Amino acid sequence: MRNILKAATLESKFPLLSAEQDFIISKDADITVAFRVELPELFTVTGIEYDAIHSAWHKAIKVLPNYSIIHKQDWFIKETYMPEVQKDDLSFLSRSFERHFNERPFLNHTCFLFLTKTTKERSRIQSNFNTLCRGFIIPKEIQDKEAIQKFMESVGQFERIMNDSGFITLTRLNSDEITGTPGKAGIIEKYFSLSQSDTTTLKDIQLNAENVRIGDNILCLHTLSDVEDLPGKISTDSRYEKLSTDRSDCCLSFAAPVGVLLSCNHVYNQYIFIDDHAENLKRFEKQARNMHSLSRYSRANQVNKEWIEEYLNEAHSQGLISVRCHCNVMAWSDEREELKHIKNDVGSQLALMGCKPRHNTVDTPTLYWAGIPGNEGDFPSEESFFTFIEQALCFFTEETNYMSSPSPFGIKMVDRLTGKPLHVDISDLPMKKGIITNRNKFILGPSGSGKSFFTNHMVRQYYEQGSHVLLVDTGNSYLGLCEMINRKTQGSDGVYFTYTEQNPIAFNPFYTDDNIFDIEKRESIKTLILTLWKRDNEPPTRAEEVALSNAVNLYIDKLKGGIQPSFNTFYEYVSGEYKEILISKQVREKDFDVANFLNVLEPYYKGGEYDYLLNSDKQLDLLSKRFIVFELDNIKDHKILFPIVTIIIMEVFINKMRRLKGVRKLILIEEAWKAIAKEGMAEYIKYLFKTVRKFFGEAIVVTQEVEDIISSPIVKESIINNSDCKILLDQRKYMNKFDSIQALLGLTEKEKAQVLSINMANHPGRKYKEVWIGLGGTQSAVYATEVSLEEYYTYTTEESEKLELFQLTEKLDGNIELAIKQLAESKRNQN
Repeated sequence: MRNILKAATLESKFPLLSAEQDFIISKDADITVAFRVELPELFTVTGIEYDAIHSAWHKAIKVLPNYSIIHKQDWFIKETYMPEVQKDDLSFLSRSFERHFNERPFLNHTCFLFLTKTTKERSRIQSNFNTLCRGFIIPKEIQDKEAIQKFMESVGQFERIMNDSGFITLTRLNSDEITGTPGKAGIIEKYFSLSQSDTTTLKDIQLNAENVRIGDNILCLHTLSDVEDLPGKISTDSRYEKLSTDRSDCCLSFAAPVGVLLSCNHVYNQYIFIDDHAENLKRFEKQARNMHSLSRYSRANQVNKEWIEEYLNEAHSQGLISVRCHCNVMAWSDEREELKHIKNDVGSQLALMGCKPRHNTVDTPTLYWAGIPGNEGDFPSEESFFTFIEQALCFFTEETNYMSSPSPFGIKMVDRLTGKPLHVDISDLPMKKGIITNRNKFILGPSGSGKSFFTNHMVRQYYEQGSHVLLVDTGNSYLGLCEMINRKTQGSDGVYFTYTEQNPIAFNPFYTDDNIFDIEKRESIKTLILTLWKRDNEPPTRAEEVALSNAVNLYIDKLKGGIQPSFNTFYEYVSGEYKEILISKQVREKDFDVANFLNVLEPYYKGGEYDYLLNSDKQLDLLSKRFIVFELDNIKDHKILFPIVTIIIMEVFINKMRRLKGVRKLILIEEAWKAIAKEGMAEYIKYLFKTVRKFFGEAIVVTQEVEDIISSPIVKESIINNSDCKILLDQRKYMNKFDSIQALLGLTEKEKAQVLSINMANHPGRKYKEVWIGLGGTQSAVYATEVSLEEYYTYTTEESEKLELFQLTEKLDGNIELAIKQLAESKRNQN
């Protein structure tokens, strides 16, 4: 006989009655509470933390009454990135970045949780009594008001337990979010449209023996509904081999293969049905006896009897609660050819979990119908299997894709899995939340790891968001970016200083605009003079420190009398008046040798070899300049000039730091920190790193040699301990030394695993380098630094590419933006 399916309206089959007081009420008098669920980001959770999440779910589920249904519904929808090029304030490079990612596909994850209270009778219904199969649905009245009240109380406890876990956040959905408003779709409308976008329209639904079709999309359903299809062993988490090493484990939840790792449109439904535990066990006892009686007729009966007894033993001996469980993956496509590939992908991902892929072609309509938010009571009981809560929870996905920060300030990074641009705040929001106590950053990355690209990318975005940026470099890493800013601002910004003998950097450490010398200014003068006076291996005595301190303080008092502040007048004061004071106080030569002091400092006095250095008659007018680069490559090996010039530059920054109120400031010191991280300079660096926080600023140190940080206690005390944000690039060449790096930086095992996973499974079709960012030892993740070709040519440190860019710029009358555009376009055409 031919099977003829009649058409019906959705209204006549619709199983829900209403949404009242933020509850969904079905026509069969089931009541459902809906939550939006925020899960941890993938690759940021350890095995121990997965156990903690599993434990939180277990505790929460145990508070629910009998005949409750837990339905976790994870939506994974393929979307494309829409660039924000319409913004008026976008710079040339920001616009290039956005265009580079135009229509970049990614998987968007949305997670919901539905807690349903049903009845004993409803929990036993099979697919042939589903609301789809009934000709007419008569709404029932809720009979047991007391049971409903108890359920509501337990839902409140459930929510509190999960939110207190620190890993998962539940947010209760209100009636408007459930049913929708005239301008915004609700979760029920979205379900019938297989969409999570706000403006959706309902589509025709076709249910037949071959397939389920929603609009143009054909559903493909794989189920885990039989114990025989399950793996022999399950756990809360599994090792993700692609990002794991022999020294570290990268963990994902056990069900991650059908979650974020399954790259197609799909919904992953996870159900746990809480029946009457005691009644379930009685039923199994009876079943075991029956199997024993029939065991002589079939060995299978004997085996089944043993399995049932083992289940009962576990339940009784360990106090486990018997529940039913079901999971299904509902994927779809509007093309049959693509659907074949999707079916294979889902099957292979289930096989990765150790499950037997079962493509369900029988109960697809009823399982789709039972997945309607609030209609969980319609689930066909024959599609579930008996287990315990702990085992059932292992089939929950526990991670989501990377999320953008809600903060208005931040930098653009890229999701390492999908390549979607992300807005990441590593300064303000973590500070506001108390994750970090300062904005300072320590960056470690060997040569070729993409360090200069990341720092260029970061400081460029800081600059574009109004920050004052001062860079101390020894390798021309920022020449392209600085030149571009200079040409763009017609010379009013983007200042590039290179130390040359014809035009050396000069400074007057004794000069202040307001003639106020606070403790910080006095200390910086003392540190500078100590650096000139003493060698690295020659620490000053306490008597010498006191004498120098007195000299500086008395000289500063003299300045109020009208003396011209400079190193020359300080030198003259010490050689004259201060020397007389020491003689009158009978200060012994071994306590403070004035002659030695003056002799060592003579090269910096007028007529000396370096008399220009500390006697500048003009101040560096850098207060209004927002992007300044000091390139010290020419003197990086000069034992005298390099540390002094570096201190001079840092003094310029400190002046900017004090005088610019309410403006973000950033000083980034590349390898120059090695010259100033000497015995006498430790306090100066420590002062800078501790003080900059108070002036809305951040100090950033960049290094590429592991030996430098391992061998220098000053780095640890002064820099690392005062940098709450640590940024590491590819460390695999230091794999054998990484234990000492881990100990020095205070990295946890989780952070170590993340760092060692950098660049291990990069997408072959994209060009990028990964970077690990850790905040305060509590929040960390690996991101990708992927940029447009325009940004690449701006940041590049390749000599040939720089030369090509600047030659083309000269041909185009100094229009560096046009030169970058042409180079990028020619590169794209080659590919």
